[in-house]
Amino acid sequence: MDPATLATKLASSVVVPLVKKLFVQEGPGAGVVDRPVRISGLVSFRGEKRTLDEQDLAGLAETLVGRALRSAAPGERPIGADEEQAVADAVSRTLGALGAIEIDDLQAVRLGTSEFAGLLCAAEPGADRQLSADGARFHAALVETACLHILHFFTQRSTFVASTLVEQTRQLALLSEQMDTLARRFPEQTGEDAAFEERYARDIIAGHNHLTIFGIELAHSPDSWPLDTAYLSLEAEFGVTGAAPPQPALPAEQALSGRDRVLLRGVAGSGKTTLVQWLAVAIARGTLPAKLDGLRGRVPFVLPVRRFGEGGFPVPDDFLSAARYPRAGSQPTGWADRVMSDGRALLLVDGIDESSEADREQLRHELRRLLALYPGNVWLLTSRPSAVRENWLASEGFTELMLSPLSREGVAAFIQRWHRAAREGATDLDRLEHYEQTLLGAVRLNRDLGRLATNPLMCGLICALHRDRRGYLPRGRKALYDAALSMLLERRDRERDMHPTDGIDLTQEPKVQLLQKLAHWMLVNGRSEMDRSVAVDTLAQYLPSIPHAAEQGGPEEIYRHLLNRTGLLREPTHGSVDFVHRTFQDYLSARAAVERHDFDFLINHAHQDDWEEVIRMAVALARPDECAYLLDGLVAARKGARPVESRHRKLLAAASLEHATELDPAVRARVHRYTRDLARPTTLEGARALGWIGPIVLEMLPDPATVSDEEAHRLAVTATSVADDRAIGYLVRMRDRSSWAVRSQLAGAWRRYDTDSYADEIIAHLGEDGLDFPVSDISELHALRRLGGRSRVQISGMFTPDQLLDGIVAERLTRLWLAYDLGVGLTWLSAFPHLTTLQVSSGVVRTLDGVPEGIEIVPV
Repeated sequence: MDPATLATKLASSVVVPLVKKLFVQEGPGAGVVDRPVRISGLVSFRGEKRTLDEQDLAGLAETLVGRALRSAAPGERPIGADEEQAVADAVSRTLGALGAIEIDDLQAVRLGTSEFAGLLCAAEPGADRQLSADGARFHAALVETACLHILHFFTQRSTFVASTLVEQTRQLALLSEQMDTLARRFPEQTGEDAAFEERYARDIIAGHNHLTIFGIELAHSPDSWPLDTAYLSLEAEFGVTGAAPPQPALPAEQALSGRDRVLLRGVAGSGKTTLVQWLAVAIARGTLPAKLDGLRGRVPFVLPVRRFGEGGFPVPDDFLSAARYPRAGSQPTGWADRVMSDGRALLLVDGIDESSEADREQLRHELRRLLALYPGNVWLLTSRPSAVRENWLASEGFTELMLSPLSREGVAAFIQRWHRAAREGATDLDRLEHYEQTLLGAVRLNRDLGRLATNPLMCGLICALHRDRRGYLPRGRKALYDAALSMLLERRDRERDMHPTDGIDLTQEPKVQLLQKLAHWMLVNGRSEMDRSVAVDTLAQYLPSIPHAAEQGGPEEIYRHLLNRTGLLREPTHGSVDFVHRTFQDYLSARAAVERHDFDFLINHAHQDDWEEVIRMAVALARPDECAYLLDGLVAARKGARPVESRHRKLLAAASLEHATELDPAVRARVHRYTRDLARPTTLEGARALGWIGPIVLEMLPDPATVSDEEAHRLAVTATSVADDRAIGYLVRMRDRSSWAVRSQLAGAWRRYDTDSYADEIIAHLGEDGLDFPVSDISELHALRRLGGRSRVQISGMFTPDQLLDGIVAERLTRLWLAYDLGVGLTWLSAFPHLTTLQVSSGVVRTLDGVPEGIEIVPV
């Protein structure tokens, strides 16, 4: 094989980690500069910040040569084994010239790949003197390949280079992508590995390319749908850091773009697992959107933490068996280790919160070990928000994202998609069309309903109940779940004239009792999945006390009936069973705990984050005296409790108040008294933590008129985390502050509230100095125009150029921030005569074609 061709088969996932080690690592964000930097001052093997020595540099070169030679088929190696070390020595000497050349990063990018490689070779003219002709060509090709990625690295770390040489930056990115395409055509793998990966990809698609749209169980329609039909693009937010400027919520694909280590937080039902499934399937099918090009060709490993067991994080060769992949035994020996060693893996670690609290530090230790042993892979971890502290893996370079509640447009899109799916094969099309329109109106006008419809799970449940109850919806979360159980466990089969197909005919209450036993076992044992045999044994233990069920079948038959007919259980893999969603498990666990009067049991575990939902639902289910006992227990001082645990219990008590149907006013007053001081957070992290309490926190917050700007900012963070229009009344009292941080926090929260109300009460009163005004949908764009427009506008939603030309007041606009990739050129910006600055968020560089002259481009 030609030596140059062999070198170009090295993918970015192989070369980039090696290139990064050549340069000083400054930490997240610290390497971004706005002026040229001398290359000799950047290298990691010279100067005061030296992290590599000559031996380390030689080791990098040996790795580069070895990876390239591994790509060659037998008999096609361009050099003999006896010359491999000599080529590695030559590459090491040539790359070492980075510490001696007298140019900066901007000059290097201007030279281009070939000339820059020539400059390095000229600085070490004798490096390839002892090589054969093929060895010299191989050396030159490897150096040029490394130089391409070095120059691309410079453009990524320097806003000065990127903005000064936009076209050059684009060409470098294109060359890198072309080389990755070539590398994918000639993968570094044996024929056995390649054959297994093809089969594995097909199995990933078969196993994950479906999404259950809750409540659709029609006689002539399936209850699950292909992901590409049913998947609703989610949005994610970066953590609030207090730094300027704050980032808006972005499509999850855009937020993930270019990031190789992400911890994604999301509440129950927010779509974390669905996003994991979609990524795995899209990679396996080769249908990733352009924003995620960096993931193409990777091998996805879907690793649910709940299946790790007592052994902790599995080693690579045990990934498939830990995930209970049915063909795990047929993988080639060492295959997963080779994938990880080559930096070709995408690790989708789903549900950190589903490990026990005691095991999470050990899990973090094991993650760090794998990250160090296998660089170059991409990691996405998911967790409920409070399961791990903020910046849990920041030292390992992880970016933290939070899945946003569905926006108004997202809720409407979900409702429309749900009804479109329901119409497939249905006969009552007119009625479904009517239900869709009335529900769209209801979620806009009914505040309680709007508060519930914040994530895909709850939206699906609301759609199903709305149809099932012919347009009537219960109020409140407890009523919603009670109605859902009634729909799934009894009414659905009865009203469809379904006759028992297994000889078992149970009413709702026995089914609930049996399901509660399974949920309670999972709660007590800290599991969200149980072995099938354990489930059957648990039913066998309790069946004698439920005669109506016992007389119809044994534990095995009853188990099969609950699995097939309730819609609440599933077997995700052979030999295991779980609930279709963790929220149903939590609700049934709470019912079981209340019926068993296990209130001390709940109080004793209230400091554990995975018990939060159970306790809040227990408050909703308990009788008044039981509710009072539970809440008093949460706020009472506990001997030996750590301060953080006591704080967590008290906040949980405050968060549970809104679920109490009937409660002694004295108990409510005590909870307020014990939690009042907690509503004055001293950190932004603490301010965000208050947001999960809900609207009741607004009653606990101090008067913002009496606090400093710094504290007002923290209070604004808390209040804007409450996605309820009642927050507007509190935020009004901060709208006239001059503090940029407060004004920016208020402006960025617009999308969470009624558009016109928030525009009139908040946006219209915010001082414009240095403030970017966000617009995420057409109604906000029109509202901002109604207010006379603004000089600085942030586009944080998908628009067409015509919509922006029509909605933005052209004479006022001087600074435009594109947070969304609109997918089109920017020649239309010439319509804004006073526009001087264009800010672009990460992942939007693709849209920079056609920017008119005179407009400065500023990456954010």
